[in-house]
Amino acid sequence: MKVRYWEEQRLGVKPDRSWQDAAVRWLKETSHKRSHDKDVANLRWLHPFLGHLMLSQLTRDVVEKIGEKKAAQSSPSTANRTLALVRSILRRAKDDWGWVDHIPKVRLYREPKKRICFLSPDEARRLLNELPLHLRDMAQLALSTGLRQRNVSYLRWDQVDMSRRVAWIHPDEAKAGRAIGVPLNEDALDVLRRRLGRHPEYVFAYQGQPVARCSTRAWKQAVARAGIEPGFRWHDLRHTWASWHVQNGTPLQELMELGGWASYEMVLRYAHLAADHLRGAASRIDGTFLTHKQKPQLVRLS
Repeated sequence: MKVRYWEEQRLGVKPDRSWQDAAVRWLKETSHKRSHDKDVANLRWLHPFLGHLMLSQLTRDVVEKIGEKKAAQSSPSTANRTLALVRSILRRAKDDWGWVDHIPKVRLYREPKKRICFLSPDEARRLLNELPLHLRDMAQLALSTGLRQRNVSYLRWDQVDMSRRVAWIHPDEAKAGRAIGVPLNEDALDVLRRRLGRHPEYVFAYQGQPVARCSTRAWKQAVARAGIEPGFRWHDLRHTWASWHVQNGTPLQELMELGGWASYEMVLRYAHLAADHLRGAASRIDGTFLTHKQKPQLVRLS
């Protein structure tokens, strides 16, 4: 201890800090994050691997083995969320707290781009008919407004003005951290009228409490009974809403505002569903290879 203190005071050697110290400080400083509970769950999973180590012992090999373990248990995308948390904590320990001078490079897995999963109107009707009443109303509002699950689950009556046909999501409730104005169409208003008087505070409640989780056994069973491909998630209702808008001519810029996306790039994933405006351009080369109709040949008469 004497030697270590002398090195710190005279030579400027930084005291060795543990991963546990870093994790605790991270949780204190990020307690405001919407993903705080997920961070806690990830850190609990990481504890058996890192809880006994000092930050100086976290090498690239140690981090990569953790990623391999997580990927084997779940998926590369889930492993990336865990690795990204480790990387964020290490970066803060180096850049903000000054606990270490060097940190290992954390390499994430390549995630394949997935197809957008959305329902046809007929599939949506079948699903709604199979859902329990409280989930059916919530799903109909999601399909009508594109609201995320948490915003639907915790929607309060003081966020709704039916006379003006609008609802709003406050900045601290929105994923992008910006307030969202939600115009209400007739389908959304039908749901709200049915929910009037059921709970004094929340629009949707089950046994007196907001429905915190929607991807339940009842949801999965309803998906199966409706004949929809297994794996259809609640969040895919938002993809369905966006896909319907694009297919019916809503410009992507308007869709970005309706959905509360932070950037234009987020809505470009739906652009391929609205190729109607390019039909004229595509027809300019009709007949170039004479594949659908043979053009008559001109014969010169002598």
